Amino acid sequence: MQIYDVSLPISNFLPTWPGDPSVSLERASAIANGDAANVSRLEAGVHTGTHVDAPVHFVEGATGIDSIPIETLVGPCLVVAADPPGKELRPEDLPDTPHTRVLFKTRNSRRWTPDPNLEFDRGFVAVGLALAQRLVAEGKQLVGVDYLSVETFDAAFEHPVHKTLLKARIVVIEGLDLGAVEPGEYELYCLPLKLVGSDGAPARTILVRR
Repeated sequence: MQIYDVSLPISNFLPTWPGDPSVSLERASAIANGDAANVSRLEAGVHTGTHVDAPVHFVEGATGIDSIPIETLVGPCLVVAADPPGKELRPEDLPDTPHTRVLFKTRNSRRWTPDPNLEFDRGFVAVGLALAQRLVAEGKQLVGVDYLSVETFDAAFEHPVHKTLLKARIVVIEGLDLGAVEPGEYELYCLPLKLVGSDGAPARTILVRR
């Protein structure tokens, strides 16, 4: 059995979406300073690093991260390698598959190896609207991408991809590091923090190949 940790390490150097809270991880108490224990304080947005979007992120009145069925976040998935000529993943980048959970490995994953890129890159590859519509039409349950948004930076001002997927209750995982993962079938285990009513949550995410 092989286990792949596809989560980004959270540190003060991890890039975040422009305008989102940056990461602050620091010691609030320290044994070296005479305290009884080391205790750290974390300040970050809920869309930090590898994270899951909840429907309420872009659909007013929809459900939060704590309402996503755990059965959707755990199960067989397909990792698809795609290298579109532009910044948008197209319908033809997804092969015909019965898998309801699909993760896209693109040139984005090279940005995370060996260490997370310290600068936010606006030229990342993401899901295009036509592909999002295909995912909905085929009844997919979950889609994952290897940068910090499921749609391109330019498209994000109107958010058509987010709205299309989240209105259809397709779970979105963003910020995956698939650099060490070959395309193919895996078992997905994605466990976001159970933040009540939140529009998203960081998630420790692994892939298992038996």
